[in-house]
This record gives sequence, C-alpha cells and structure tokens, in this order.
Amino acid sequence: MPTTPIKTLSAADKSRLIEMAWEDRTPFDAIEQSFGISESQVIALMRQELKRSSFELWRKRVTGRATKHVALRSKLVNRAYCSTQYKIK
Repeated sequence: MPTTPIKTLSAADKSRLIEMAWEDRTPFDAIEQSFGISESQVIALMRQELKRSSFELWRKRVTGRATKHVALRSKLVNRAYCSTQYKIK
C-alpha cells in the first residue's frame, strides 16, 4: 500500500491514528493497513503532535515492544487489538 502524506489526514483521522499508536496492542502494521502510514511516518506524527516528554515516554515504551511489531508477536496472536477493546455503544 502506498504511503499517505500525513498532511492530507483529517483531524479525526489524525486523532484516531494517534490513539492507535498510543495503544500498546495495536501494531504499526495495523496502522499502516488502516491509514497507509508507515512506522516512520507514525513516529514523525507522534513527535509533531505530542509534547516532547510525552513523545519520549511513548517512544521508550514502544521501542522493541512485541505487541507493536507483528514480526515480534507470537504466531498465536492473529488480531490487531483485544476483542473487548471496541465496545458497541
């Protein structure tokens, strides 16, 4: 999938993308599949949109985290998020 320029995203899409990036169990691959935004573009967006201290905390937390990188995940996990994460309101 070709990458999407970040500046073309709507405010709602940016908000959702940031939410997905912040979630520990949503892998970068799921973000790329949903928005066409690569991991490096997600990092750039997070750096741009978050306060510096928040970005640094997030970056430290997700670096090398198995749940954020499909290649590091157990092969038994075949979903992008927890089944109870998105409840119908």
